[in-house]
Amino acid sequence: MQENLKKHIEKIVTLTIDEIDMISSLFSEKKYKKNQFLIKESEMVNEAYYIVSGLVKLNYTDDLGKVHIISFAMEDWWESDFNAYFTRTRSTMSLQCIEDTEVLCLPIENYEFICAKIPKMQQFLIKLSNSGFIASQQRIISLLTNNAQERYHQLLSKYPTLIQRVPKNQLALYLGVSRETLSRFSS
Repeated sequence: MQENLKKHIEKIVTLTIDEIDMISSLFSEKKYKKNQFLIKESEMVNEAYYIVSGLVKLNYTDDLGKVHIISFAMEDWWESDFNAYFTRTRSTMSLQCIEDTEVLCLPIENYEFICAKIPKMQQFLIKLSNSGFIASQQRIISLLTNNAQERYHQLLSKYPTLIQRVPKNQLALYLGVSRETLSRFSS
């Protein structure tokens, strides 16, 4: 298993060598180039991705063709179209690399196997899901209650390195503002 994934998991649960070996065998490694898609809208989603290196964005395109950036994920984060992943349906979103990216892929069947065979991993995955759920709720509340400049400063304080890595036009889409408005915030 990738050493950084092992460290990531062991922040929450302790694994035996046998468990590490079993878990390692259930992930596959993939490398993607900048702008390459891990998931395209309307594809079946069979994998969740642990980001080893690089940066990705999760997009939703509405009926009018407007792109909405749902989230960014960088090293030590997980990403997928989780609705499609868990329900084994087609994606309503796309996952695309902003930088060259290396991921560890966990197919849904292997996710279920890990949960059934290693109860500690089920605990880890529940905590991981809860953290993602909490972050999503906080983002929704921020979108509902904060103005664009407040959202920008909140993002800057929470993820300062992310802001340095994301192109300004994509950061503007994430915050729901124009590129020009974003430029006024960051100057």
